[in-house]
Amino acid sequence: MIMPTIGLLISLILCLLFGVPYISFLKKKMIGQYILELAPEAHAKKAGTPTTGGVFIILAIIISSILTLCMAEKVDNSAFVILITLFFMALAGFQDDYLKIKGKENKGLSPRGKLIRQILIALIPTIYAMQNYGSIITLGSKSFDLGLLYPIFTVFVITGASNAYNLTDGLDGLAASTGIPAFLACGWLCYSTGHTEAGIIAATVIGALIGFLKYNKPKAEVFMGDTGSLALGGLLGTLAVVGRCELLLALFGGVFVMETLSVIMQVTSYKLTGKRIFKMSPIHHHFELCGHSEKRIVVEFTVVSLILSSIAVFLNFII
Repeated sequence: MIMPTIGLLISLILCLLFGVPYISFLKKKMIGQYILELAPEAHAKKAGTPTTGGVFIILAIIISSILTLCMAEKVDNSAFVILITLFFMALAGFQDDYLKIKGKENKGLSPRGKLIRQILIALIPTIYAMQNYGSIITLGSKSFDLGLLYPIFTVFVITGASNAYNLTDGLDGLAASTGIPAFLACGWLCYSTGHTEAGIIAATVIGALIGFLKYNKPKAEVFMGDTGSLALGGLLGTLAVVGRCELLLALFGGVFVMETLSVIMQVTSYKLTGKRIFKMSPIHHHFELCGHSEKRIVVEFTVVSLILSSIAVFLNFII
């Protein structure tokens, strides 16, 4: 576990170093977040907070991953596929952020345009997985052959994770704090089952997220934006696919699944009955409108993420 630790530390340092000049640049150029009109009233004060912080998160991850993988002599096709997928997901997210900034409102890429980009990018690790694993998925010591459904399943996992993480990025520190246990579990599962490259990259993500929290904790100096959230979610899904723990993603990524389900339930209920299940979705806004402070919600969701991630690791070794 020495190399993952080194990767984590390098990424942490790089993220802290990159954050200062990048945030300063954003402030000078007055590149800030535009708040959605439907968001809770308390969010109005966040308007103008610098966004696209995902840029220095992704840079820290990619640079530290390359350095650590080279030191470990573990640079191979799987590492290349993971980092390329991360890079293109970040580009898609940055395009979305750029359109919001340019249009001076919280409207970037259309949902259809965003999804098409995510699907096309998800095909990169999907093709790699099909070439190396056929159509087999695993759960602990058990394996299942999905046949022709495998590429559909894999694309769904990666795009679903990308969108779910994006939905979770709604409160200061929430996406980063809940992401740390998820990437820790994913990295542990990958590394312990022989997918060293994926495990090292996951460790660099943890380091970057810890560093990012210095700038994103309440009251946030910068938001990661879609540049970060779309990319990190897509990366989590990609690591799960390449590291052969895609079924357990539903557990160690349980908070992100919960956020997504809350949106689906809210929309479905309103369309069918005209009534809302939650005061607002995603569900973190529901708790916010119930009187919970942002800090309390972040702590509670992080604890849930930690518990679910621990269960995922435990289940993998008893099944």
